[in-house]
Amino acid sequence: MKTLCPICEKPGTPAHKPFCSERCAQVDLGRWLTGSYALPAKPEDEDEDAAAD
Repeated sequence: MKTLCPICEKPGTPAHKPFCSERCAQVDLGRWLTGSYALPAKPEDEDEDAAAD
């Protein structure tokens, strides 16, 4: 089973697995570093912080 590149969906290469090229690997790294892949979080309730003090 061939792995598809998560960036451009071309077949991945063993040298850059799971990406097809160094370029797609760098695009993915850039997305991680800029926070594009951040998971949404529920805002903390300020009332809970006040009650703890």
